[in-house]
Amino acid sequence: MEKKQYICPKCGCHEYEHDQFQATGGNFAKIFDVQNKKFITISCTQCGYTELYKAGNSSGWDILDFLMG
Repeated sequence: MEKKQYICPKCGCHEYEHDQFQATGGNFAKIFDVQNKKFITISCTQCGYTELYKAGNSSGWDILDFLMG
């Protein structure tokens, strides 16, 4: 995968913060409070614009490798 530098699509800032969170998905997961959906967030440090990426089976950090270069 080609590595690219992050540029905010709203304000053009080059700095970002990353995080991850888990959420429930589907009725079964809600009933048993199973958080089976994982997401990566990339947020612009200047304007707060946030992009959400669904994490894959490889722990979801591939998108960070893509952005961090």
